[in-house]
Amino acid sequence: MKIREECGVFGVYAPNEKNVASMTYYGLYALQHRGQDSCGIVVNDGGVFTAKKELGLVGDVFTKEVLSSLGNGKIAVGHVRAGTKGTITQANAQPLVVSHIKGCMAVAFNGNIINKSELRTGLELQGSIFHSSTDTEVIAYEIIKERLNQPSIEHAISSVMGKLDGAYTIVVMSPTKLIACRDPRGYRPLCYGITDEGDYVVASESCALDAVNAKMVRDVEPGEIVIFDAMGVRSIKDFCNTKKQSSCIFEFVYNARPDSIVDGYSVHQARLEMGKYLAKKYPVEADVVIGVPDSGLDAALGFSKESGIPYEIGFLKNKYIGRTFIFPEQKDREDQVRKKLNPIASAVAGKRVVMVDDSIVRGTTSARIVKLLRDAGAKEVHFRVSSPPFLFPCYYGTDIPNKEVLIANQHTQEEIRQLVGVDTLNYLDLEDLKKIAILDGKNSFCYACFDGKYATEPPKALEASKYEVKININEKTKRH
Repeated sequence: MKIREECGVFGVYAPNEKNVASMTYYGLYALQHRGQDSCGIVVNDGGVFTAKKELGLVGDVFTKEVLSSLGNGKIAVGHVRAGTKGTITQANAQPLVVSHIKGCMAVAFNGNIINKSELRTGLELQGSIFHSSTDTEVIAYEIIKERLNQPSIEHAISSVMGKLDGAYTIVVMSPTKLIACRDPRGYRPLCYGITDEGDYVVASESCALDAVNAKMVRDVEPGEIVIFDAMGVRSIKDFCNTKKQSSCIFEFVYNARPDSIVDGYSVHQARLEMGKYLAKKYPVEADVVIGVPDSGLDAALGFSKESGIPYEIGFLKNKYIGRTFIFPEQKDREDQVRKKLNPIASAVAGKRVVMVDDSIVRGTTSARIVKLLRDAGAKEVHFRVSSPPFLFPCYYGTDIPNKEVLIANQHTQEEIRQLVGVDTLNYLDLEDLKKIAILDGKNSFCYACFDGKYATEPPKALEASKYEVKININEKTKRH
C-alpha cells in the first residue's frame, strides 16, 4: 500500500465582492500543518475563474503580486496538500479546475476514496482522460457526469456521494455557489463559520476560521452537503445518519492544531488528558518533563500537571522546517530532524528526562531525537507516547504506511525501547484513549490504525505507478 496524503481545504463565500484571495491565503496559512508539498487558490469573479496552484508552501507561492493577480470576487476555494512518494507533481496540485457544458467548477479534496480504482476504470471506459493520479479528478468527473442529468450541482454532488466509499471532505465552487460536503462516517473534520461582515467560511479546522476572524457556526455533519449562495445557507442531509460515525482519532493525536475544535472537542484538552492518563498509568521518578514539538507539547504539559514533575521547554524548534512525519522519503525525514529540533542543554543536562511525543511510527525519528537529548547531557530518558502502538495501515487519508514498516508491528515494546535508545518506554493504552475520546459520549471514532477494525473493506492493492502522471503545466489559468 502507498502512503496516502493528508490535506487541508478552505472556501469562502462573500455576498459582497472583496479580496477573497487574501482571506483564502490566511486560511491556508493556518492549515499549512496539514500539507506542505503544494497549495492553490481559485477565485471566482462573476463566473470567471482565476487559479494559481504550485508546489511549495503557502507563504512562498502566494506573494503579494500573485495574490493581487487573482483579483477580487465573491467566492474562492483553496487547498494545501501533503503528497506521497511519486505524487508530488504540478498535475496533482489542487484545487482542480474543470470546464464542462454546464459551466466551470473548482474542487478541493481531503481524504481517500476506497473505491477510486473501480470508479476511475469505469470513467476511462466511457472515454474520460485523466491528467493526475488524485481522487479529486475522479470525483470531479463523476460530478460532471451527474450534473448533466440533475437540476443543480448540489444534487449532482448528492448523487456522487452515493457512489463514493471512504473518507472525504470536499469543497466545490460553481459559478454561483460554494458547496461543502463530508462523508457519511465523518472521518475527516470540516466546519464553517461567519465573519462580522456576513462572509461564510468553510475549513478543515476551526483554526483557519480564527485566522480570518470568522466565528465558528458548527461542524458540517457526517453525510451533510452545505450550500452557500445568494439565498443564504441550506443543506442536504440525505446521507446523514446512514452510517455509524467513525471520526479519525488521529486528528486529536497528531493532525489537528491544538487550538482547533474538532466535532465539538478541544484538541488541546484532549492531548492534556492523554498526558494525564500516561502519568497515572506509567509513573516514573524524573527531574523534568519535556514535549517533542509540536503535537507532543500539550500531552507533556498534562503529564507534568498530573505527576508534579516540572515541565520545561526541552527543544527549540525551527519554525521554518516542516513536519517530518509527512516527508515521503526516509532520508528526507532524518535530515529534517537535525535541522528542525535543537535541544536546550540547560533544561536536560544531568537530569532524568521524561520525553513525551504523540507517536512512534517508523522509529527512526524518535531514535534521533533521543540521541539529541543524550548528546545534550540527559542522564536518563523515559519515553511516554500519547497514543497506542501503530500496528495497522490507514486507508482513510492519514499518512500511515504499510504494516511492514511500522515498528510496533515488527517489534515488541522492549525491542522498540532498545532500538529507540530510552531507559523506559510506555504507550497510552487504547482503552484509556477511548475514555478520552468519548468525552460526552456523543461521537464515535475510528481506531483502525491501532486495533485493525476497519469500517470498510480495505482497498485492493494498486500498482505504485499506475496512476502517476508527471508533466509540467501552466497552473495560472483563466476560464469562463
